[in-house]
Amino acid sequence: MKHESIEGIERFESAGKGRGLRATRPYRIGELLFSCPSFSHVLSVSERGYLCEHCFTRKEGLAKCGKCKKAFYCNVECQKADWVMHKLECSAMCAFGENWCPSETVRLVARIIATQVSIIITAADQQSMLCLREEYLDKLDNEKRDMNEADIAGLHHFYSKHLQFPDHQDLLTLFAQVNCNGFTVEDEELSHLGSAVFPDVALMNHSCCPNAIVTYRGTLAEVRAVQDVSAGDEILTSYIDLLYPTEDRIERLRDSYYFSCDCRECKTKSKDKAKMKLRKLNEGPRTEEIREMVRYARIIIDDFRRAKHEKNILFTTSPPAELLEMCELSMDKMGAVFDDTNVYMLHMMYQAMGVCLFTEDYDSALSYGEKVIKPFSQLYPAYSLNVASMYLKLGRLYGALGRPSAGSNALKKALDIMEVVHGKEHTYVQELQKEITRQK
Repeated sequence: MKHESIEGIERFESAGKGRGLRATRPYRIGELLFSCPSFSHVLSVSERGYLCEHCFTRKEGLAKCGKCKKAFYCNVECQKADWVMHKLECSAMCAFGENWCPSETVRLVARIIATQVSIIITAADQQSMLCLREEYLDKLDNEKRDMNEADIAGLHHFYSKHLQFPDHQDLLTLFAQVNCNGFTVEDEELSHLGSAVFPDVALMNHSCCPNAIVTYRGTLAEVRAVQDVSAGDEILTSYIDLLYPTEDRIERLRDSYYFSCDCRECKTKSKDKAKMKLRKLNEGPRTEEIREMVRYARIIIDDFRRAKHEKNILFTTSPPAELLEMCELSMDKMGAVFDDTNVYMLHMMYQAMGVCLFTEDYDSALSYGEKVIKPFSQLYPAYSLNVASMYLKLGRLYGALGRPSAGSNALKKALDIMEVVHGKEHTYVQELQKEITRQK
């Protein structure tokens, strides 16, 4: 059956994958396949004062809510349009003060309940993007179950005066659905702006060789072709970071989305050798030594993530110096076996770069970035947002350090990718073009 709201795209049953989307006409690289407004969205607390709460526009001179003084808007029109959602939080923020701290997922779920999406997800036809087969709930590990229970407690604590909740089992299902099908809205440097649900976008299935990519224009999701698409081709995007080797990707997909991928890259593992490059030694490392180092790398990546993001506030529990030391010590240990272009080394270099940017140690940040950018360009697919964001960061670092020519070259490489993934008319692209002109 042709999808009623997307010209040139139809919904169909994809073999072994369930619902999916496919093209009914050809599309060229960079062409817009479709766009989708958010069903519900919420701005990250860290972005308040910088972006409009309603439309996610970044601008100076935003007007703040006169009651809570914490939500900001482009103008009166945006404030009025957002009031139905903002009123869930406005009085609560005033009442709880500094103790108002629901997770972003809780805030998004509260807005979904307020828009009565719970009626949609329990409907017989299950057409909502939040559809999640019940058996997936049985696959949640104890950590995820505990997180869901904590979020439900938070929902009741912060929103009980404003919402009528479904029963406990329905809430468990709803949180599982949002965690599985929700989207992180990011800017051109992949900085986190907020969370949202996009019904049509959620219909796309995953591939580690995607022919489409999702970007954002405010609270509108846009899907563009990153490969030529023929009529009848399924529209496939990636649910995960594609830097990592096949075993890691499959584990992440099973853990977060409860399926395995059988795309061309997962079958051939064509990039795994390059991604797992070892240091050249007179006597090569033993197989068990490599396995042990991979295990160590996975553990340290998880440890760093927890240290960095505990309570969803960067560096709350671990100051920057400790995080940078964690990166450096792990790279020293892994460097005995792994080449600098090994993806686990690249991951920790990228994290170290982020810490250095936070502390405004731009020379060190640039040093890490220069080591990362070439292997990123080789290991990620063409037209990767990860590569574009790295070129952006490098270009701006070069400019800040008085190297405008190098900065302009890096920004031009970012622009080449962004014109495809964002479209030439996107604000990010137009602003970048002006930035390149200023650096000349």
